[in-house]
Amino acid sequence: MINEYNKLNHTAWECKYHIVFIPKYRKKSIYGQIRKDLGDVFHKLAAQKECRIEEGHLMPDHVHFLISIPPKYSVSQVMGFIKGKRAMHIARRHGNVKRNFIGQSFWAKGYCVSTVGRDEAKIREYIRNQEQNDKALDQRNFCIDGSRSLLSLSWLPKHIENP
Repeated sequence: MINEYNKLNHTAWECKYHIVFIPKYRKKSIYGQIRKDLGDVFHKLAAQKECRIEEGHLMPDHVHFLISIPPKYSVSQVMGFIKGKRAMHIARRHGNVKRNFIGQSFWAKGYCVSTVGRDEAKIREYIRNQEQNDKALDQRNFCIDGSRSLLSLSWLPKHIENP
């Protein structure tokens, strides 16, 4: 964990959030060339709002971020900007490949957010190991009941799994 505070004109701050969001209908759309494009553009869009993506992982059906957002912006402002601009980029770049990537309709409306606080190292590890954890969970669920429930909330962090 870095104990260094960011600075604005009249503010010293450290505001970090763990954010998870999904493509519309939870389609496994984040693959191939789209996946390659996403990471770089997410970082550039975050920088336009003076934010920094500190850690991130792109799963086939969801995205994890550990993002630092200055207090002059709300999480919803930043997420609206990133998801909206990103959807437009996908539509322009990959629209001829897939019909469903039209403008604002690529991402589902919402997201899951939690403040990081002093558990930053744990959150970073969770994001880094997300793919292996999902594969292990999928295998375990397949062995237990033969199929994975579409309504499963296994992609949520454990501390928010049971609201």
